[in-house]
Amino acid sequence: MQIALSALAERLGLPLRGTDRQVSGVGTLESAGPDEVSFITGAKYAALLENTRAGAVICAEEFADRVDAALISANPALDFARLLELFSPPQGRFSGVSERAFVHPEARVAEGATVFPLAYVGPGAEVGPGTRIFPGCYVGEDCRIGSDCVLYPNVTLMARTVLGDRVMIHPGAVLGADGFGYVPRPGGGRDKIPQVGVVVVEDDVEIGACTTIDRAMLEKTVIGAGTKIDNLVQVAHNCVLGANCTIVAQVGIAGSCTVGRDVIMAGQAGIADHVNIGDGAVVGPLTGVRTDIAPGARMGGIPAMDYGTYMRNLSLAPKIPDLFKRVKQLEKALAALGAAPGQGERT
Repeated sequence: MQIALSALAERLGLPLRGTDRQVSGVGTLESAGPDEVSFITGAKYAALLENTRAGAVICAEEFADRVDAALISANPALDFARLLELFSPPQGRFSGVSERAFVHPEARVAEGATVFPLAYVGPGAEVGPGTRIFPGCYVGEDCRIGSDCVLYPNVTLMARTVLGDRVMIHPGAVLGADGFGYVPRPGGGRDKIPQVGVVVVEDDVEIGACTTIDRAMLEKTVIGAGTKIDNLVQVAHNCVLGANCTIVAQVGIAGSCTVGRDVIMAGQAGIADHVNIGDGAVVGPLTGVRTDIAPGARMGGIPAMDYGTYMRNLSLAPKIPDLFKRVKQLEKALAALGAAPGQGERT
């Protein structure tokens, strides 16, 4: 796509300062050429402006005079993300419902939806307008998919899974598989507890590749509106995640947890079952959570503790061997004092 900076500024709603020119792509400050747009987020990167060849830079007012053309922004990172959408056409050049897809006669696929070859849409399923279902996807019976969703290759929606509008699910994710529920059997072994609930994903959620979200034993497993889930995350049965959470790769959330709004869980955090995490809490990487977390708390470590305490523990840990040696030396010195002549009890 080639577009004038003035037209681009109008589409983004940003003031243009400097020379108008045609641009056709994006790049970093180091790599961008004269026909590409870049961005800068703060003074930390200001030195890069001296040598950049970018045709225009999205930047704050303070940097506008240091480049030939500037798109003035109060939030350059956010506006650059909007720009990327303009220069990044969606994947998959196919439209309509392929004759090589299987769409059950009792399924309802709205006009304007796309079903790629080799996808399966089961009986009673509903697919909203603008939704795109890539090859290898399985949409089970009575699933409901809203408008403008994207199911990338090999996504699985087991029966009765519900997606809101504008949900994006990356390759290999599985929603609605049975929760891990068993009852011990007298004499040994375990009997499976039927998992008869559903998964409900609200609007504007993004789910990463090979993530798994289990159906509830009863009622619903819920992913709140606007939540973003990275690759390789496990959300177990009957969990309820609030709106606008950020769940990073390899997090594991055990069954029946309740997570508030705007919660952040960093990579490989593990949450025990039946834990409640308050709004705005932050769970650091590799953190093991086994008790409730208050709203706004910042936690780290195993078991989870206040993040400040955790960081102090980390800084002290390398000193423990030396401290141990010093304690042993003190013990020997005290023992020697106790054994010295004339050091007995006074009368």
